[in-house]
Amino acid sequence: MVQFKVYENVDEVPEEWDTLVMHDELLKKAYLKALETAPPDNISLFYLGVFKDEVLIGVALVQRVQLYLKDMFRDTKVSCLKTFLQEVLSKVLKGNILVVGNLTHTGQHGMYFDSKKITKTEFYNYLFQGVAEIEALIKRTQGKTIRLLMLKDFFEDDALLFEDAFQKENLHRAIVQPNMIMDVREVWGCNEDYIACMKKKYRDRYKRAKKKLNSVVCREMTLEEVEANAKVLHNLYRNVSDNASFNTFILPEQHFYTYKLLLKENFRVFGYYLKGELIGFFTLILNNNQLETYFLGYDKEHQHPNQLYLNMLYEMAKFGIDHDFKKIVYARTAMEIKSSVGAKPKPMVIYLKHTNVILNMLLKQIFRFMNPSKDWKERHPFT
Repeated sequence: MVQFKVYENVDEVPEEWDTLVMHDELLKKAYLKALETAPPDNISLFYLGVFKDEVLIGVALVQRVQLYLKDMFRDTKVSCLKTFLQEVLSKVLKGNILVVGNLTHTGQHGMYFDSKKITKTEFYNYLFQGVAEIEALIKRTQGKTIRLLMLKDFFEDDALLFEDAFQKENLHRAIVQPNMIMDVREVWGCNEDYIACMKKKYRDRYKRAKKKLNSVVCREMTLEEVEANAKVLHNLYRNVSDNASFNTFILPEQHFYTYKLLLKENFRVFGYYLKGELIGFFTLILNNNQLETYFLGYDKEHQHPNQLYLNMLYEMAKFGIDHDFKKIVYARTAMEIKSSVGAKPKPMVIYLKHTNVILNMLLKQIFRFMNPSKDWKERHPFT
């Protein structure tokens, strides 16, 4: 007998949850607790468990996102047509949406099931039933109607991707920016090996970037330092976040401290200091054999002269190599500069539908026009 259950608090999920999702730290209870404790103000979490004979065989993270921002798109100097489409899309997306997955992190960290105990068809059948129950719960307890459903993020060859089930639910397929991922080569025993594999042009670029740091020092921050600098970290993060072309949330001030407190050694914070002043930082999540880059921030005054962002990308690579990770996930945005340090674009898609039939048809047309083209130049730094 197969059944499902919806949970509103991670402390309520079954004990065997972590055993089922051993492969993904971002689906484990410690990570979910951190996100639940310090989420963006407009995001709340639900958890879905699928059981067979009372044994947990599938899970999903579902986020309710309230999009009431006046202008989700920022000034990106795009064409008049795209500006118009962006304005229409922001109106279509405005309101309450449900996301199967994690809006705060790039990648498929939203669901998993044991394929030996349940088929894809069965799992998605119960997943969509669970989503309907969450919609009804929100309507009953808060009087809010869900306007849009989104399933994110799938690689095009993802084992979890199931077109038949998505088409049955009238979900539209939309291409999104690729996930930038660097495979760590076996010959890279240390950072020097990584640099040695570069073409001369990129080795010189690496040396120039390091030289431009001048007196800036990068070092890992302790839990106590993260707590003491929570406001500074948040301001530096906002410097970068507020310049994004499209943003659906803002992290709270205590977010990084909460993650460090609850995830411990699986969450790392590195600060950039100039004469003792914190002028930049980046964060990492250790996810088994994958190093997941997370949010960062910097003082705009020092970004260009000290090449802070590029140096952060190099430092992320060094950490990944030094700690024997197989992949370094650089996530979305800034594709060209990430490719210059060795990351490769891996295409991703999302699936979504609007509850309004007319707007659902409009949504499909908008995303058809707005599918991101490769308008950036991929770099190839290695010999």
